[in-house]
Amino acid sequence: MLGGAAGRNHTIQPSPNDHKPTPAGSVAAMEIRFTKWGGRLHWHYPAEPLGTDQYGLWLGSQAGDFIRRGREEPVVRPHDNVLLVPAHGCWIATWIGGDSDVALYIDVTTEPSVREGVVSAVDLDLDVVRLRDGTVQVLDEDEFAVHQVRYGYPAEIIAQARATTDELVAQVSAGVEPFATQGAARLAAFTRNG
Repeated sequence: MLGGAAGRNHTIQPSPNDHKPTPAGSVAAMEIRFTKWGGRLHWHYPAEPLGTDQYGLWLGSQAGDFIRRGREEPVVRPHDNVLLVPAHGCWIATWIGGDSDVALYIDVTTEPSVREGVVSAVDLDLDVVRLRDGTVQVLDEDEFAVHQVRYGYPAEIIAQARATTDELVAQVSAGVEPFATQGAARLAAFTRNG
């Protein structure tokens, strides 16, 4: 599953009823499971399915839920979040509620896989964020440079991660959906209904 093969069977079919969030507690939680290259467990936590649409699978995670990095002690999530696992693409986006300085956080990954209640992807270090003031930044370029050597990222994974990062920066900066209003609307609805 690693090295770009993760998620090859990834399909998300939209439904006419998927444009409205599902009431909290009515659907079994899914697990979000990020690993690092080579299979080391990274961030993992439960999330509530909110539906699918042309952009992909939407999930919500409430403030107060526990999240965990690897085998470290769990920590409490400080803000409501809505995630998007894209129908096509090598990233997972998170819209962050509350008073966080970061409004949107996008992990650049291998293609996400959705199987048997688990969303999984290999985190490729690079992140694209949009701050509340609209500033768009790329994070962890130094980590990406170190890890591609240390863990032997294949050339095609390096190229894919860089191309995905460049495309995300352009789309987020230009206000292309779902990054303009769709994610924020999903977050607002989830926060009201949670």
